[in-house]
Amino acid sequence: MTRIRYALGACTFALLLWQGIVWLTGVPSFILPSPVRVAQAALDNRVLIAENALVTATEVILGLITGTVLGAFTAVQLANSDRLHRLVMPLLIFTQAVPVFALAPILTLWFGYGIASKVVMAVLIIYFPVTSAFYDGLTRVPADILDMAKIMGGTKRQIMRRIKIPHALPSLGTGLKLAAVYAPIGAVIGEWVGASKGLGYLMLLANGRAKTDLMFASLFTLVVMTLLLSLAVTKASDHLSKP
Repeated sequence: MTRIRYALGACTFALLLWQGIVWLTGVPSFILPSPVRVAQAALDNRVLIAENALVTATEVILGLITGTVLGAFTAVQLANSDRLHRLVMPLLIFTQAVPVFALAPILTLWFGYGIASKVVMAVLIIYFPVTSAFYDGLTRVPADILDMAKIMGGTKRQIMRRIKIPHALPSLGTGLKLAAVYAPIGAVIGEWVGASKGLGYLMLLANGRAKTDLMFASLFTLVVMTLLLSLAVTKASDHLSKP
């Protein structure tokens, strides 16, 4: 409840500050619309915004699930094989040096303007955080626990399944919290580059038609969606962290 009160207080302060800037500066509405104007645009275009929000939400959830599965699988394989770790980990680090936005046109060319390119973009942007966090947890099991398991005759697979993975679940939860924030960014970047639906597409369309209030309404819808996803993933991650 305390977090909710702080969040509501911060939102109220931000809205009042926003409205105050509009009043004091007299900035034109096509540059910075007032909160009331944005709320009215959201109400008038609620069906349009909802349709595009559903598309973006689908892209984000599919990307989050796929990226998490691939990242967790990769982390387990890297923890199982030192040779694979030495080979793959530098490649993963190198891929993080490539700006994701630069890959968006290529992905759109390869996968088309549909949902696939946006899902792939979301997967790429969350894959490394999930892999890195989970791998870190898998390799930080206390040595005395591993030695005891080996003395008791535990196989490599049994040690991984019954000791390393349960021990690394809190680390996986940390990676998921980052992924929940990054996944919408990947999907929207893909929509900006090439799409016919989605909140990113709607923002570009509204901006091109000088409908700044609709653009802000779409942006805030994306923010609310990201916050809800982050809260849901945080709850799930906290559950993973419980012994």
